[in-house]
Amino acid sequence: MPAANDSPGRPDSGEERTGREATGSERTGQAKSEQTRALILQTALRLFQERGYDRTTMRAIAKEAGVSVGNAYYYFVGKEHLIQGFYDRIGAEHQVAVEPVLERETDLEARIAGVLKAWLDVAEPYHEFAAQFFKNAADPDSPLSPFSPESAGPREEAIALHREVLSGAKAKVPDELKDVLPELMWLSQMGLVLYWVFDRTEGRERSYRLAERGARLTTRGVSLARFRVLRPLVHEVHELFTDFLPGMTHMLPDPAVKGRGK
Repeated sequence: MPAANDSPGRPDSGEERTGREATGSERTGQAKSEQTRALILQTALRLFQERGYDRTTMRAIAKEAGVSVGNAYYYFVGKEHLIQGFYDRIGAEHQVAVEPVLERETDLEARIAGVLKAWLDVAEPYHEFAAQFFKNAADPDSPLSPFSPESAGPREEAIALHREVLSGAKAKVPDELKDVLPELMWLSQMGLVLYWVFDRTEGRERSYRLAERGARLTTRGVSLARFRVLRPLVHEVHELFTDFLPGMTHMLPDPAVKGRGK
């Protein structure tokens, strides 16, 4: 825990004050706190790229950012929490990047491909860094895993984005699949991310090709799901992943509604 003079001030700010708005000095303090947090995160990402994830210490990050070690730990409990900050940042950048695609396109394949390629665009500056920390993220017990409880926020936001992809498309999605398809689409995106991590082609050309072909395959799957006889297969695939992937059991359908469409 940082010493009192290291801390930027705990949020006994406007968020906790009831009955009145935060004062100007409190708002200034909050803005400064956010700037310090962003500085620490940006510094950490740069050092991870330059030195590697394992060789970068919190002390080195604090020194480069010009803050005390206690202050760095105040904002981020450890390096794993810095990676969560990275997940939040890339997720926010992706949300901004996909807005024109979702506003312009109503064709499902174009929407899916646009969202996947937008992720590749915003992730590209972090490619070497991602390859360095992937061995930690691949550990199912690591908080860096996309399936971990710590990653729940970015994961749920990404699934919500895929839900928006479906809801805004002119293609009709059966009501009973509207909950499971976005989760399967997110899992498909995780497969693309895994491929991208190891993709060494110029401009990540093969990853972009995979995104386009994956979008085409997903669209065909959604089209086939209009046939009631095939819908149980979608549920079976969904349950296969949720049964066996760590952190996915919460996505299992309610037993009361399992078997719908059979």
